[in-house]
Amino acid sequence: MANRQDVRAEALDSEQRTVSALYARLDLARARAEAALRAAHGSGGELGTRQARVEREVTAAEQARRLARLHAVERGLCFGRTDDTSGRTTYVGRIGLRDDEHESVLVDWRAPAARPFYVATAGAPDGLLRRRHLHLKERRVIALDDEVFDLDRMDEGDRRTLVGEAALLAALRRGRTGRMGDVVATIQTEQDRVIRSSLQGALVVQGGPGTGKTVAALHRAAFLLYTHRDTLERRGVLVIGPNAMFLRYIGHVLPALGETQVVMATLGELFPGVRATAVDGPRAAQVKGDARMADVVAAAVRERQRLPEGDLLVAADGLTMRVPHEVCARLRERARAVRLPHNMARKLFVTELLKDLARAEARAVEESLRLAELELEDPELAGPLDLEDDLDEVDLELASRRLWSLEPVRRAVDELWPELTPQRLVGELLSSPATLRAVAPDGLDWAALVRPAGAPWTVGDVPLLDEAAELLGEDDSARRAAARESEAEEEQERYAREVLVTTGLQEEGVFQRADVLAERHADPGDGLSTAERAAADRTWAYGHVIVDEAQELSAMAWRMVMRRVPAKSLTVVGDIAQTGSAAGARSWAQVLDPHLAGRWREERLLVNYRTPAEIMRVAADVLRAVAPGQEPPESVREEGTPPRAVRGGVERLPDLVAEESAAVADGRVGVIASGARHRQVAALFPADDLEAPVVALTVTQAKGLEFDAVVVVDPAGILAGSPMGGQDLYVAITRATRRLAVLHDGDLPQVLSALARE
Repeated sequence: MANRQDVRAEALDSEQRTVSALYARLDLARARAEAALRAAHGSGGELGTRQARVEREVTAAEQARRLARLHAVERGLCFGRTDDTSGRTTYVGRIGLRDDEHESVLVDWRAPAARPFYVATAGAPDGLLRRRHLHLKERRVIALDDEVFDLDRMDEGDRRTLVGEAALLAALRRGRTGRMGDVVATIQTEQDRVIRSSLQGALVVQGGPGTGKTVAALHRAAFLLYTHRDTLERRGVLVIGPNAMFLRYIGHVLPALGETQVVMATLGELFPGVRATAVDGPRAAQVKGDARMADVVAAAVRERQRLPEGDLLVAADGLTMRVPHEVCARLRERARAVRLPHNMARKLFVTELLKDLARAEARAVEESLRLAELELEDPELAGPLDLEDDLDEVDLELASRRLWSLEPVRRAVDELWPELTPQRLVGELLSSPATLRAVAPDGLDWAALVRPAGAPWTVGDVPLLDEAAELLGEDDSARRAAARESEAEEEQERYAREVLVTTGLQEEGVFQRADVLAERHADPGDGLSTAERAAADRTWAYGHVIVDEAQELSAMAWRMVMRRVPAKSLTVVGDIAQTGSAAGARSWAQVLDPHLAGRWREERLLVNYRTPAEIMRVAADVLRAVAPGQEPPESVREEGTPPRAVRGGVERLPDLVAEESAAVADGRVGVIASGARHRQVAALFPADDLEAPVVALTVTQAKGLEFDAVVVVDPAGILAGSPMGGQDLYVAITRATRRLAVLHDGDLPQVLSALARE
């Protein structure tokens, strides 16, 4: 035993020296970046030429970005080592580092040289003898795990340095920290296929509980940003998660990999200015998610393009202007015919209607003068008038401007073709049963949509707001005029190209294209990152979109997502068997083919690294009952603790949770309750932070999360809580990595009969 401890201590000491040297290189790189940043800020560019100012600002921005990347990789800088058959040792980490002779001392995990670390298996070692996983706490090496691929080819000295066990099982046996485990070093071959799949097209990652699909998708985001930086840096990557708690859970992963230019959002946050968290009931959710709602919104827009009941009469300045009904109808059809969004077409409608009002005003003035003819004493003034025909285009324009300043005129125009916001259109639509009845197609349960005016936005409303924004548009003439005034675009690019050369940034590979640099420098959102600008712009076109728990998205939600990625470069992550939303997917073809017409590919993850086989045997019974065509993933380990059913009410819950907490020591316990019991349970465990030892959640909140121990409360209530209650129960019992207990105060559902009874 002493000898094994000595070997471990010697190996830890050796790796610590290497890791300390790597951190020293990182500190040196930071110091150099800070010095370069100070030098750029103090270069006096404001007093020099335009090119000097551009050079200073660009250099400062790039050094600041580089410094941010260097700070982002502090945690777990180096996590792996490989020894190959040629005698070469390679260290793998979150960023690439070189020594003073420009030799590589740390390989970026996304670089081709790091690939064997991920894909090597006993059957296909890819030239490796050993793979070592380094576990760090701050800057200290605290544990090592070796995997040997060819023991016969290792010499005696190397054999004596072997330590630890397979990293994957070690990671699974460690307690959860309230965040996603640091699993960069445990990615397996099937995840590697996902991570390194082509940027082009849509990739579906179908995987059951515990298969690592979220981990693979996040690392795919970082890999794509690394290998396609020229394409993605300007456009960014959007990661859509099922809820805010999930995003907090995964939020540290991408920054830890050196990528900070990623937007993370829930569906309720995809419309700028709205942060919806409320969830509709199953009936309303199903209707709002129906693809026919696009037609409902379109019809609601057309319904607001109205005609007067008779002729249009506008009283202003002591005159009554009359525009015939048929003229109003002709103007409406002409504005609709241009096929512009509502608010942009409104400009045409208003312009033409004001001209007709100006003519009507001239007719009213002429009529007023004729009525006064009998009172005129000067016969020369009593001749015929033709004021309407005397109006030329200049007169009409001047008259239109004056009329538009009159409140009665603006009010009359707005009644016929109002300027609308998405919030106003959708809010008024959902609070008007008469409008819903008029615009809904046959067979759509429009009554499920009715709600009081001013009700808070729900997650299901956000795709409707996005649809409305597409149909309404905005009058962007002022913005386009400002764009036309910018005449320095080519000059900016030329300056940027010179800056890349003169500052040496081009050689460092910071940018490959000068126009990228010019665009960033010229962007009106000066100082904002790609992620910040993208998150604030509804029309931003992302270079790639990752959708996690994608099976929950409705047809309307998919319309919203697809608008944000015109190139249709997506990673779609989910499990059809876990669909809990009444408006969610029944198959990937159902939700993707309307947008991609079969142009998508699927990777299946079949190995469950998270959930013990004992729990998955229970989960398989549930899955067989609710989704008989789906196969559960195969667990790789037995935990040795059978899941159990405990009879009792919520009053038993504190003691049961205490038992589970003691059993997992420093691990975390998730209490997942039915919707009917959640408030009562949450009062017992009020923490909403995943770092807390115990957290109470609904099934929806628990999606994508994992806990060392899980206590499911009221399984019958979960089953009865929605049309997809069986899938919800499957999700709830597969959140556990070690232990599962089910608390029930009535009959235990038949699908859970495999549980040990207490």
